[in-house]
Order: sequence, then C-alpha cells, then structure tokens
Amino acid sequence: MTDVEIVLHPVPTPQSKPYIIVFGPDQHLWFCESGTSKIGRMNPGNGSFIEFDTPKPNSRPIGIASAADGTLWFCENAGNRIGRITTSGAVAEFPVPTADAGPDGIVAGPDGNIWFSEGNVSRIGRITPGGAVTEFSNGLTPGCRPLSLVVRDGELWFSEYQAGQIGRISVDGHVTEYKIPTPNSEPRAMAAHPDGHIWFVETKANALGRIDAQGRVTEWPVKTPDASLRGVAVAPDGELWFTENFSNKIGRMSPDGKLIDEYSIPLDGCGARAIVAIPDGRLFFSAHDAGAIGEVIPRR
Repeated sequence: MTDVEIVLHPVPTPQSKPYIIVFGPDQHLWFCESGTSKIGRMNPGNGSFIEFDTPKPNSRPIGIASAADGTLWFCENAGNRIGRITTSGAVAEFPVPTADAGPDGIVAGPDGNIWFSEGNVSRIGRITPGGAVTEFSNGLTPGCRPLSLVVRDGELWFSEYQAGQIGRISVDGHVTEYKIPTPNSEPRAMAAHPDGHIWFVETKANALGRIDAQGRVTEWPVKTPDASLRGVAVAPDGELWFTENFSNKIGRMSPDGKLIDEYSIPLDGCGARAIVAIPDGRLFFSAHDAGAIGEVIPRR
C-alpha cells in the first residue's frame, strides 16, 4: 500500500508563475518563471532556490529542456526568442525569424539540435547549438497550435492543441498527423514511456491519451469531472503521474490505463501545471498560481 505526501516550496520572487519544469544535468530542478521573466533552479535535496533573469524583460519563458552538452534551452513565449542557459546561469538568446511565433514547448532532438513549437503560427522550429533557426509548416494543419514535444524512434512527436491531433515530424521536416478519437480533446503535455508509447493529457476531454508508434490512440477518462489535466510524467517504476489544474489534485495511473488514485494538493487553487519525476521516485510539479514548486513523495 502506498500513500502520498505533497509539500509546496514557495519560489522566492512573488508572482513567479512557474510553468514547465525539468530535471537538469546538474541534478537540480530547472523551471521557467513566466510571471517574472526568470529561470529558476531548485535543489531537490534541501529545497533551496536560485533565480536567473532573462536578458530581456517581459519575455514570458514557458518551456525548458536539457541538452546533451549540459546546457538548458528555453522558449521566451512573449519575447519571441529561444534562450540557452548554462548551469552556472549564463544566458544567451536567439530570435525566432517569424514575428509573434509564440514559442512554447521545447525538447532536445535526436539530431543534436533543439526543436520547439511555435503555437501562434502553427509551425515547428529547429535551432542548432550555434543559434541558426529553421521553421517547418508544410504538412501541419493550419491553426493546429502545436504545444508539447517528445522524442521517439528518431523523430519528434508533438501535441496539436487546437486541432485535437498528435503530430510527428522527421528531422528533415516531413510531417504526419493523427486524429484523436474524442473531438475537441485539447491535447497538451506529453511524456515518452520506456515501453515505446507516448502519453499525453487531454484537457477538455478530461482523459489521458496514449499513442503507439503506428499512430493508434487509446484514451482513458479521469474520475474527477472537469479536472483540467495539464502535465504528465513517467515515474521510474513506469507509472504515470499527472496534474489536475481545476480539481487541485495529482493523479496516478498504471501504464495499462488503470487509474490508481487522485491526491488532493494541500493548498487550494495552486494551479498545478507541469510535472517531472526524478530518479529517487519523487515528483515535482509547478504550482503556477501559488508561485511554488510542489513535491510529491510516495510513501511505501
């Protein structure tokens, strides 16, 4: 029998509005502070924080990802730039060629480049380690609004929030799209599972979805109505953990689609968004509205 303890760690700067969170190459948690134009770092061992300003104000960083060279890359959604930060806090920025592209999700690609979504213009971008950007739009449904990205089998897979689809793009820019069975499902965050599947949240459909390598989609509804699922992560044991923004809970599902439980967050209205697992089995999530990083501790 397993129960769960949930603890909130307030981010030092008020109105930080933390968003995407990742486990960095330095064994710390890195996250975007969308409300204060900072990149935050949290030590999961003692809960201490360090914050780094982006060079341009009002940049609204959203997505962040680790790269193979030990740096982290992030999307400045309002600043229309892609940023790179070292673990010591040195930041460089690179403009996105298309105006008001709205870069959002980001991931290290299988080709040594960084790939990102451009939600406002329905494109997928690629940036080299040196900062050269290429944008792809051929094959994407107009107005699809791509968001989260993950890597599987040498290709990039991404959610299409507005179109209710999952997309796939090869490193040379060839796009394939797969329709989700439930209409207007609003897919958002995605996570690649070691078993080869990709899991994603369906915010409007109130379900978790899973897509296999052939593009077949299976959906599992969540017990709590109108939970507003936002983030999903795969734990070291293969279980799925996800955030429920409106119902203020953390959910847990087995990889065969069985809903294990939903756990209430101790602070009402915290605005749970992204979630990430670390090797010791703990999970951390961004409490966007509360300006905190939440910690989920499974007790066995």
